[in-house]
Amino acid sequence: MQKKECRRVVVMAGAGISTPSGIPDFRSPGSGLYSNLEQYNIPYPEAIFQLSYFFANPKPFFTLAKELYPGNYSPNYAHYFLRLLHDKGLLLRLYTQNIDGLERAAGIPPDRLVEAHGTFATATCMVCRRTFPGEDFRGDVMADKIPRCPVCTGVIKPDIVFFGEELPQRFFLHVADFPMADLLFVIGTSLEVEPFASLAGAVRGSVPRVLINRDLVGPFAWQQRYNDVAQLGDVVSGVQKLVELLGWTEEMQTLIQKERKKLDAKDK
Repeated sequence: MQKKECRRVVVMAGAGISTPSGIPDFRSPGSGLYSNLEQYNIPYPEAIFQLSYFFANPKPFFTLAKELYPGNYSPNYAHYFLRLLHDKGLLLRLYTQNIDGLERAAGIPPDRLVEAHGTFATATCMVCRRTFPGEDFRGDVMADKIPRCPVCTGVIKPDIVFFGEELPQRFFLHVADFPMADLLFVIGTSLEVEPFASLAGAVRGSVPRVLINRDLVGPFAWQQRYNDVAQLGDVVSGVQKLVELLGWTEEMQTLIQKERKKLDAKDK
């Protein structure tokens, strides 16, 4: 990257880049979010993302939505590293499994993003299929109200991908992006959820793949290539090491200070 030999970087990111921002995992017993959801007697945590359950009882999903709605959490060092890749003109595309919107909050433009599991930035009426900016319903969600369509009164669902729903059209950009990539970063993901997980194998064999993660996962564990690199352990520490190696430490500090000031000004 320093020699400008890699100019089309593709990144795959998962929940591991968001936990340092304090985002709770709704599956972790003991987390506040899990406890909040327990009051609804959900048959199993994943039911929150099932349409049949949502139609019967949308409340648990909106409890989760209230917690994760953009604006509650701030991007961390790992998000700003991805922003810096973009600022340097190196980021071809960032594929994220996260629905927390922290990539957008870090200033990565939507055209560089593929939010594979959807986004709160837009929402759709489940009856008349009209689409709305997600921000329009923030007040309802924060007030524990079920958002309703102003036209037909149907329930409005943020455009988060539920089980059995099709992935966003943008996900299929991978058909062009991965063969074009000259470097792949895989950061903070267990590579267990398909079809996202199999993208790690979609770059050309000559392209280096760099894993920054707690554990060896997916093809890094069972189908290693000669040019794979793994930095295991804490995700933010792994990203910091990479930034040091690239000689970008000062630029990162400047970017983070500038962006945090912006976010603070927004909050006031």
